Amino acid sequence: MSERGFHIKNADSAALLERVGEVFLTGYAHAAEAKTVADAEAGLEQIPVRFRGFAYEGAGMGYAIRDGMPIGGSKHFADFLTGRAKHHEYMAWVGMGWAMARLPRFRWRGFTCADPLMRWLVLDGYGFHQAYFKTERYVRQQYRESAFPWPGGEHAWYAPRAIDQGIGRAMWFVCGTDPDLVVETFDGFAAERRPDLYAGAGLAATYAGGVEEVELRRFWHRSGAYQPQVAQGAAFAATARYEADLVVPHTELALEVFCGMTPREAAELCQKARPTGDEGALPAYEVWRQQISDAVAARTRS
Repeated sequence: MSERGFHIKNADSAALLERVGEVFLTGYAHAAEAKTVADAEAGLEQIPVRFRGFAYEGAGMGYAIRDGMPIGGSKHFADFLTGRAKHHEYMAWVGMGWAMARLPRFRWRGFTCADPLMRWLVLDGYGFHQAYFKTERYVRQQYRESAFPWPGGEHAWYAPRAIDQGIGRAMWFVCGTDPDLVVETFDGFAAERRPDLYAGAGLAATYAGGVEEVELRRFWHRSGAYQPQVAQGAAFAATARYEADLVVPHTELALEVFCGMTPREAAELCQKARPTGDEGALPAYEVWRQQISDAVAARTRS
């Protein structure tokens, strides 16, 4: 934390965030070294429940890196998703975004995602990486990607928004899980970027934790007009943990504060709201996010 210049709120939160980074690298190493997916899974499944999702995220990066290399084939990531990683789908696709940030752009042509929802999680991962490792440019100078080349197509304009969601998620780490500092940092960004930034922070606060209930409630209160986005991010985080059987107390607490529901209810909501059929003017992923935000807001009002 100190080496990266991140804010250190206290020793416990710093230790937690550093542990997350350590486990991510462990997952990456399992993917980089394993002869088979089963070999990697044997190590990944030994990671404690609280941190196992981060290990699968790191493994997703590792397998995507292997696909992006000029030798060794290009099916590592796809094979990874056919195993236990199918229960960690959110985290695995985010890991691919980390790989994109590390590989030359001409290597990206090997990265594909047919799922119109999951593809935007790749850019969430890319945004997280950039804010985490290029903090001066992406956080303090508030640099924003434009004309981003991946995934392209009619919804290419949405790429900077998906990247901002990852930047917001990284901000939970950059600000050392200090909710006041997160809000104050977001206040410095252009207003049109804040909804996506807050969604990312809500996801990180729910998935990674690092705060007590009073801090969660303060973050919720200070989020103000962006509470629907915080709730949406929290619902995504809880769903990712629920579907992977990785629910832990801090996720249950954050979800209660932000959404007034249980992880199972959040997962059911996300599944019910998941769009089907052809995409329209908005990416299906954004339609999905809006439907979740609206549903949680309606539930909170009632």
